[in-house]
Amino acid sequence: MSLPVIRVHNLGKRYRIGGLIGGNGYKTLRETLMDIPKTLFRRFHGGLAYQDEIIWALKDVSFQVKQGEVVGIIGRNGAGKTTLLKILTRITEPTEGYAEIRGRVGSLLEVGTGFHPELTGRENIFLNGAILGMKRTEIKRKFDEIVAFAEIEKFIDTPVKRYSSGMYVRLAFAVAAHLEPEILLVDEVLAVGDVGFQKKCLGKMGDVAKEGRTVLFVSHNMAAIKNLCERALLLNDGRLVLDASAGHTIAQYLDQNLLKGAVALVSEIKTRMYGRIRKKNPYIRFQEIALLDSSGIPRNLFYSDENIVVSVTFECLQPVQDLRVKVYIVDENNVPILATQNVDDPNVITNFYHLAPGFFNASCNLPGNTFGGRLFFLTVHLAYPRIENLYVDKILEFKIEFRGYNNVHYGSDAEVFIRPQLNWTVQPAQSEELGNHAR
Repeated sequence: MSLPVIRVHNLGKRYRIGGLIGGNGYKTLRETLMDIPKTLFRRFHGGLAYQDEIIWALKDVSFQVKQGEVVGIIGRNGAGKTTLLKILTRITEPTEGYAEIRGRVGSLLEVGTGFHPELTGRENIFLNGAILGMKRTEIKRKFDEIVAFAEIEKFIDTPVKRYSSGMYVRLAFAVAAHLEPEILLVDEVLAVGDVGFQKKCLGKMGDVAKEGRTVLFVSHNMAAIKNLCERALLLNDGRLVLDASAGHTIAQYLDQNLLKGAVALVSEIKTRMYGRIRKKNPYIRFQEIALLDSSGIPRNLFYSDENIVVSVTFECLQPVQDLRVKVYIVDENNVPILATQNVDDPNVITNFYHLAPGFFNASCNLPGNTFGGRLFFLTVHLAYPRIENLYVDKILEFKIEFRGYNNVHYGSDAEVFIRPQLNWTVQPAQSEELGNHAR
């Protein structure tokens, strides 16, 4: 039996957040020094209110990983996944507990980790190899393979500070995967690359696993976790809640953690906003985005024959014309599956053409017997053309459990993206009609 190469025992990481309530942000050194006597006086006399909170990014986490295992780490945003990898790579120290690693570690936690921006791609390959403990002859032997995998032959002697984010991540992954670390730690960085490169990276990670090296893989891509990993850890609020087979852990994550996110309120929407947002005199703003069943109850776990209502509540702060509410459905690999907008329906165009200040709700019905059994994400775009655009990417996620028509269950074809119920006819064909379509 192989010995553990990663041993984590009662690991905890604590952060202190908060500060002076009503503070005015950053101050100069002079202002800070002048405020010290006032601060001390008011503190002892109870004249200041302080907001000081302790949060545990990780708490009482224990597990072991044996040599050659490929282990996935999943959980919602803020569950502690990246903090765990940063402790394992010695980027940060734990508050309590310990983590032991036996072997040479290669890590890819964020784009360009360990790269020096002033050095060229060639020089950074040798630098990263040296950091991993590789000999120069070993790096030279792998050099051409790394450059070919990263697809940056033309720019290998260009300083990496001039690389695009895609070039950065291609080279960073190529170095981490090809310089033969005994343990490879990979965070959710592959989303930066294009779809073709992501597939190539996943293939390379599969090759690394087959070579008997150990891999810890953090990802929100459940398909990749299921295909690559034999085992998965589920983190929730900094605690390890499940350590089991990849399939069982993914099912637990989808069935329990997923159900917390059927409604996104304005506070969460603001933190996930993309696009151009007017800071002065805004025209529109989101209030709430929700997934509802036919009875108006928030849910994000549906059977395939159920209708899904997408509800978007927004506020017009000034008179608005020709407002566009757009809804996109994408899969876990960010592949577009469906797109619709309010102006597609001629019956509602006039209702959205002139809107006075106030609150409004736009909703659309996704009919049952449309989707297969998969995990999907909802993206919403609220646009006042040529004036203001608000865009929230993957604000909600929902799962479809396939329920065959007439309660008949089929095989793996139930997991395709679109699995509609279509009108079919089956009738006898006359022998003299055979071959008519080929003529």
